[in-house]
Amino acid sequence: MSYIPTVQPAQTDAATRATLDAFKAKLGSTPNMFLTMAQTPVALNAYVQLADVTAHGTLNAKQREQIALAVGDANACDYCLAAHSAIGTMVGLKPEQIAQARAAHAESAKDRALLQLAKRIVETRGRVPTAELDAFKAAGHSDATILEVLVNVVLNIYTNYTNHIAGTEIDFPAAPRALAA
Repeated sequence: MSYIPTVQPAQTDAATRATLDAFKAKLGSTPNMFLTMAQTPVALNAYVQLADVTAHGTLNAKQREQIALAVGDANACDYCLAAHSAIGTMVGLKPEQIAQARAAHAESAKDRALLQLAKRIVETRGRVPTAELDAFKAAGHSDATILEVLVNVVLNIYTNYTNHIAGTEIDFPAAPRALAA
């Protein structure tokens, strides 16, 4: 059972209800995480605004989902791993790409660098050694991409921690708890 319960859209104000309806239209249902965040417009709007900003960056949907999987795995967020495995499939990731992303691996060296940086941001609490940032740039990325990866990591830490604190009930097909070696 969740620590912070979900709310019914009818119990929210008109703006929050419209946001929840938009999620339902896009995804076919309203995920429990959003119904939990709807406890306060501050939490829901923070997610919406940051997600919108990242969606309009230079990273494509597959890359953003791969980052979400790497961060979700690093933070052991079962809800986010389930959600982003499902959404990753929706944006064209294959099961093996989903598994690789969780381990901060990707088929291309450039995408692998994105995922490894995302994981290292989590592991080092943002204190990524300069040598690792230099290696990221040597893989073909820029200072701007470092910051864009950071924003994507922050978005996913926010959702990971929301689900940890709330104990959000998983309403996506469960992702494997641990990766096979």
